[in-house]
Amino acid sequence: MSVDDRDERLDRAFTALGDPVRRALVARLSRGDATVNELAEPFAITKQAVSRHVQVLEAAGLITRSRDAQRRPCHLNAAALEELTAWIDAYRLAVEQRHRRLDMVLEDMKEQDK
Repeated sequence: MSVDDRDERLDRAFTALGDPVRRALVARLSRGDATVNELAEPFAITKQAVSRHVQVLEAAGLITRSRDAQRRPCHLNAAALEELTAWIDAYRLAVEQRHRRLDMVLEDMKEQDK
């Protein structure tokens, strides 16, 4: 997998998560699989609109769909979320390290002032 492929997946995923309805759908799917009809229940938008949001999440690789007789449940793609988390964590850890170094410098300055 090339860096460009990974960057493209991250771009699609973060773009998809930029919408509050899609974030709510991901949150709902984190509790278990659901059909589009089930996902649409709490929203004051049409099922067709929810279906379009589901398609965006699916294109971004954040969810998958399967067929179970007449049902077409949506499933959260844990691996895709782990990739997002890993990307964020790499930067979070780098920032935390810089803050720790800054804290050490400030502590040294306080000690020198005493």
